[in-house]
Amino acid sequence: MPTAIELAELFQASLVGEASLALRGFAPLEQAQADHISFLSNPLYRQQASDSAAGALIVSKADFEYLQANSKAQYAKRAYFVANNPYATFARMAQYFAKVSAPIYAAGIHPSAAIDPTSPVPSSCHIGPFVQIGPNVSLGERVVILGHTTVSRNTTIASDTLIYPNVSIYSEVNIGERCIIHSGVVIGADGFGFAPDFSATSTEWVKIPQTGGVTLGNDVEVGASSTIDRGAMSDTLIGSGTKIDNQVQIAHNVIVGDCCVIAGCAAISGSTQIGHFCIIGGAANFAGHLTIADRTTVSGNTSIIRSITEPGQHYTGVYPSMLHRAWEKNAAILRGLDKIRQRLRLLDKDRDAES
Repeated sequence: MPTAIELAELFQASLVGEASLALRGFAPLEQAQADHISFLSNPLYRQQASDSAAGALIVSKADFEYLQANSKAQYAKRAYFVANNPYATFARMAQYFAKVSAPIYAAGIHPSAAIDPTSPVPSSCHIGPFVQIGPNVSLGERVVILGHTTVSRNTTIASDTLIYPNVSIYSEVNIGERCIIHSGVVIGADGFGFAPDFSATSTEWVKIPQTGGVTLGNDVEVGASSTIDRGAMSDTLIGSGTKIDNQVQIAHNVIVGDCCVIAGCAAISGSTQIGHFCIIGGAANFAGHLTIADRTTVSGNTSIIRSITEPGQHYTGVYPSMLHRAWEKNAAILRGLDKIRQRLRLLDKDRDAES
């Protein structure tokens, strides 16, 4: 087990307390024991951290000063990792411990895998059972593709990418380095493109061929059962460092910038461009052909129907929950707003006439 001083040096945190304390991993504040690490990033949980039996805590300078003054005597000798960003330090330290217990995928190809002869597999890759790899697929070093995944023709998957079971990757898809694709993801299905033709001689939606592809940058993570559609003529693009949650829909020709986060059940309609460092809450949705500025934050369940041009703004378009009776009263007022506006305009006209 690593010691506190070893972890502090590795993750560039200031260490106060027991430098030789051996630590075996993370646990929540209320469950942690003397050989566990926990963390505090929200001052609301200061008292819980003070009462915790954790042997080590990751804290900010302000929280450290509070805990030093208020912790119980039996916990006074714990180790403190004092960091400018405790949450990020926790995440990186947790990655360290996760690697120790993570499954090791030995290099090799399972006998049941079906691989086209035009798609060489580097010896460092792991190809699981019943994987299908089509023609002209290019794999980088140490790629892991787990069971029952399909990779179609002319697709590129760069080094150190991990693809979990039951993923469907269509043709002409490019996936960058160190990406993580979770189970049930579909990348490169046809975009939803149909031209209406309803006349005396025709009654149909005419399918528009989707001849573009999908490109994911480096360090992209796509959550379970999310879908990223291929472009109509050019690629759908997901920028490097972007993290996509479960059950997200990204339509054809969408461009998502670098280092965005998109929470579960969000939906982005075709040809919308999302800037860099944007935060999109769960079940938020975007109309098509919009441009969203860098560092925009969109709250959950918000509908964006117009472009956002000013960077760094936070948009919310949903009322918090309330008692149903109160909601009915508010809804009745909302339904009558137009009539109220018209009456106010008439009053203004009458007042102007009198003056």
